Amino acid sequence: MQVITDVSPPIPPSPDAERSRLAQADSGEQDWRAWGPYLSERAWGTVREDYSEHGTAWDYFPHDHARSRAYRWSEDGMAGVCDDRQTFCFALALWNGRDPILKERMFGLGGDGGNHGEDAKDYWWYEDSTPTHSFMRWRYHYPQAAFPYDELVAVNALRGRDDTEYELVDTGIFDDDRYWAVTVDYAKASPTDLCMLITVANRGDRAAQLHVLPTLWFRNTWSWGLPGSDRMPTMAGADGRLVGEHRVLGQLVLAGDGTPTPLLCDNESNAERLWGLPGRSRYPKDGINDHVVDGADTVNPDRTGTKGALHYVLDVPAGGQRQIRLRLTRTAPPPGGTPAPALDLGAGFEATLRTRRFEADRFFAGVIPAGASEDEALVARQAIAGLMWGKQFYHFDVKRWLDGDPGSTPPPAGRRHGRNSAWWHMNSFDVISMPDPWEYPWYAAWDLAFHCVSIARVDPGFAKEQLLLLLREWYLHPNGQIPAYEWAFGDVNPPVHAWAALKVFEIDGSRDHEFLARVLHKLLLNFTWWVNRKDTGGSNVFEGGFLGLDNVGPFDRSAALPVAGVLEQSDGTGWMGMYALNLLDMAIVLAERDRAYVDVATKFFEHFAYIAAAAYDQGLWDAEDAFFYDVLRLADGTKVPLKVRSVVGLLPLAATTRLTARTLRRLPELNARLRWFLTNRPEYADVVGARRIGPDGQQQRLLSMVGPEQVVRLLTRMLDPDEFLSEYGLRTLSRAHADQPFSVTLGGQEFSVGYEPAESTSGLFGGNSNWRGPIWMPTNFLLISALRDYAAFFGDDLQVEYPTGSGVKRTLDEIADDLSARLIALFTRDGWGRRPIYGACQLFQTHPDWRDLIAFPEYFHGDNGAGLGAWHQTGWTALVADLILTLRR
Repeated sequence: MQVITDVSPPIPPSPDAERSRLAQADSGEQDWRAWGPYLSERAWGTVREDYSEHGTAWDYFPHDHARSRAYRWSEDGMAGVCDDRQTFCFALALWNGRDPILKERMFGLGGDGGNHGEDAKDYWWYEDSTPTHSFMRWRYHYPQAAFPYDELVAVNALRGRDDTEYELVDTGIFDDDRYWAVTVDYAKASPTDLCMLITVANRGDRAAQLHVLPTLWFRNTWSWGLPGSDRMPTMAGADGRLVGEHRVLGQLVLAGDGTPTPLLCDNESNAERLWGLPGRSRYPKDGINDHVVDGADTVNPDRTGTKGALHYVLDVPAGGQRQIRLRLTRTAPPPGGTPAPALDLGAGFEATLRTRRFEADRFFAGVIPAGASEDEALVARQAIAGLMWGKQFYHFDVKRWLDGDPGSTPPPAGRRHGRNSAWWHMNSFDVISMPDPWEYPWYAAWDLAFHCVSIARVDPGFAKEQLLLLLREWYLHPNGQIPAYEWAFGDVNPPVHAWAALKVFEIDGSRDHEFLARVLHKLLLNFTWWVNRKDTGGSNVFEGGFLGLDNVGPFDRSAALPVAGVLEQSDGTGWMGMYALNLLDMAIVLAERDRAYVDVATKFFEHFAYIAAAAYDQGLWDAEDAFFYDVLRLADGTKVPLKVRSVVGLLPLAATTRLTARTLRRLPELNARLRWFLTNRPEYADVVGARRIGPDGQQQRLLSMVGPEQVVRLLTRMLDPDEFLSEYGLRTLSRAHADQPFSVTLGGQEFSVGYEPAESTSGLFGGNSNWRGPIWMPTNFLLISALRDYAAFFGDDLQVEYPTGSGVKRTLDEIADDLSARLIALFTRDGWGRRPIYGACQLFQTHPDWRDLIAFPEYFHGDNGAGLGAWHQTGWTALVADLILTLRR
């Protein structure tokens, strides 16, 4: 019998082994990214799977259906991996002998049941991952008592927006440490040969039994009646392994050590359980569940199907642990059919695991600066791991979804005019960086832009590919709009794509000019869409709608206004000023190699000037308050400033860049246009005219929406502890609104905004997020970046009081450093050994088995830093890794 031993006993690994793999993947030499953690942790309750009449995704495909119903578009599971086309899926299933169902996927509640939005009710962590997924580690804490599904639903249903959410830890189920700590380590011997070590630790004081079911299945592509896609793959189980045959993938083998029992069924819906109808298979998708939990005769006695598990029953003493070795390997290309070889689970397996672990440590030692503390290094590495685990296979053919499948019931007629109906051109079939694999298992445009900045620190090739992907023809709308997110592609996210592309370009060494040019060409279309669609009066001030800041204003900015008029937005105008400068910077870089881009540079120089000046001319800047406000322009021409001091009024700070003397010498056309503009349009001098000598002795010009006269006054507000500055970063709403809420009456209705440091009591956007006080990482990151840009212009000559009222003056770079340190301090242990993100939860703060497992919450309490919202938002919250790398470099 052939034994695959790809990895020899260890030789001293190359210190650059992971970087070599990245280079091989980028060049196409070896596709080390072909397999990865691309399996979402939730596919139920998503728009893709929603075929209801009124778009009620969570009701149409609830958690209770997930074990029994075949997914149409993509799969889910725990600790899951798949190929980049999700032909096959592998995930972990567990059973403690008491639960009513196998633990195959994470449980949680939707907005109606979870009080403050989608809310997972399980605890798991992404501990490690290299960019090629050559080494990964995943961790889950599974109760030994029956999982309290009904209790979590019932108690949360009784709570309202003023109450805290009822979490799994609140049930007491982890008392006395009666839980399983389940860790899975993954190591690639080759791009399609994956070694897996499952460690099951009994943390309780009694011996206990756990069923462990590593599960392999094929995504169902054959049930939908599509021409050419009806051929079913096969899977067979024998001798402690599963062997799959697929016409595209070839032969796939999952082998486990010991003597597990193969259990097989089909990845088909249990139509009888769900709808009282005959099904396509006698042994449907939930057959393994029903067999293990209830002893039912629901697995195929012939041990064939399209879904299989290796069933282990482990008896583990108190405080002890057991391990399972698994190997998943593609053993033959199509058409396959050759006898499946035996897989090495001995010396070769051990060598692979040990070597990849060592190489991962070497790789991150080269990424994380030596100046970072041990705790900061732990946070940064887990933040990057979360980003890597957040890469998900995403499949959604919108036209097919609108039309329905030939073999399925036609969708409701209203779908033709409902959600995403204008996005029929979109056809997603890619691995994409998601905000969160459970709460947000779909991409969001501005989230992804921030993800890419952090991803570029370890895998610039993937970061660039992601930014280009959303600009491709099958994503970008023909009118130039970038899709926002699955629930409403037509919503408007802030235009940060150009900013992210510049950051990634710089992190990658400022050498990939082809990437920059490709991005710029597509963003010209998108910028034009903004100008044509979101500047109603042609006045160079912009609307945009909610712009990702959900409930920041007194009313829903994405809905119809309560009175006739137009909402001119300070953040929308600030975003567009920043966008114009980003495109200017891109054009300048490209113009030094291709003079054709000089015209593009002069265009965006002038367009920025128009936007920045309009913010003042149209009344967005309030000179008395020294702040930017949204302005409601009524049908009769009356202007009503909405004097909410929020991050909306700080974002114009991000619209800044410098033109150096070197640039102007190398691009004389731009220099001439600048001089002409200042001579013939002197009214724009405040936003493009500031000059000073830089650190290199060369003259430079400041292009900024917030000019030298305004910047100090605005920073005085921003850096005031009684307003935006908290111990852990910048709040999204001034704390002054705690005592003085803003209120306005429009159309006979009163609308108000008050400071809320934690979850919002507002029902806007379903109460799913809160921009009325908490600390958000992305806006903090942008404002810190802006401070560094201003510091590059002013140098040490400009010092401002920090914090406001302290009497201490600091440079802008020093302030940026301190703000970065405050945000990092959200995650690191303080002098009492506590991490602010975990608030008052003693289990997470003090227990040695929990306290160093880092969550990356969506946002943070504006006063005490406790983590709030989605718990695995290692999308933009992973920016903390970038802050650590920058601060400690």
